[in-house]
Amino acid sequence: MTARFLSEADVAPFLDMGRVLPAVEAAHRALTMGEAIDVPRRRVRGGGAMQHLLQAAWPVRGVMGFKTYTSTARGARFWLHLFDADSGAPLAVMEADQIGIMRTGAAAGLAARALSRPDAAVVGLLGAGRQARGQMLGLTAVRTVRLFKVYARRANELAEFCVRMAAELGVPVEPAVSAEAAVRDSDIVVTATTSSKPVLEGGWLADGVHVNAIGSNSLLRRELDEVAVLRAGLVCVDSRDTALLEAGDLTALMEKGRLAPRELVELGDVLTGRHPGRQDVKQITLFESQGLAIQDIAVAAMVLQDAGLSDKLSAAENGSASHCGQQLPY
Repeated sequence: MTARFLSEADVAPFLDMGRVLPAVEAAHRALTMGEAIDVPRRRVRGGGAMQHLLQAAWPVRGVMGFKTYTSTARGARFWLHLFDADSGAPLAVMEADQIGIMRTGAAAGLAARALSRPDAAVVGLLGAGRQARGQMLGLTAVRTVRLFKVYARRANELAEFCVRMAAELGVPVEPAVSAEAAVRDSDIVVTATTSSKPVLEGGWLADGVHVNAIGSNSLLRRELDEVAVLRAGLVCVDSRDTALLEAGDLTALMEKGRLAPRELVELGDVLTGRHPGRQDVKQITLFESQGLAIQDIAVAAMVLQDAGLSDKLSAAENGSASHCGQQLPY
């Protein structure tokens, strides 16, 4: 049996947010309807590295698989392994850095579409690193953004980021002088950092704002202070099981009894109408994104389909790049 190896360069042409967003939405709906399985992340530490493992299965879609990545002080490396859910045959091994960025941006876009005010037009973004572009793509796919205000610690990198993203999106992207300046008077606020200490204070938030917090995916990371979380009338998560294990923004409050697990609403429940979502225009809503394997699996299956590399996954629309990716013997 052979499987395809797809590099970042092979995968990149198929990662259009217009396709990634509905793929991730379908995965969340399937998870809510009991048609998919997602296993929370597990970690193991080596010498100077840590290995992370996420697993999922989507039998109705015909796929299952896992994403693993290693992280060190020098950075991270990502791989995704995809299998046929019926036969167990290997379908592909993909480099998955860009897949992760885009599916995270898509999940945040879905949350903003479901929970932010329909007229939300000004976005405050904290962070200009590897995840920031995906967040901006996800938001511009669901809202008519009039302005991005971005704050990051390194002024030179921030200026270059703003120029590059303004050209790509066709939307004004302005550097902010402080985190508070980026957040004040914004309709949507995004935290996309790796901080271990809160970068967003609840007192900065206007009534009716929606917050996407994507960086607190371990107990050691905190992006929001307790006031910011407690001001939220609705706390949404991509998966309750995963959030209870690693949402650093939330677990401290749960340990203090100030936030109950039952108060966490899964994104799939909002998307399917099981939960009504935002209750009024003044309500503050919060989406805490940890990232799920089912999101990765959905995007990987979409890439294989669009690239014409899987007969089983191919549907009505196959891409023209069936040559990309070398075969791997298994």
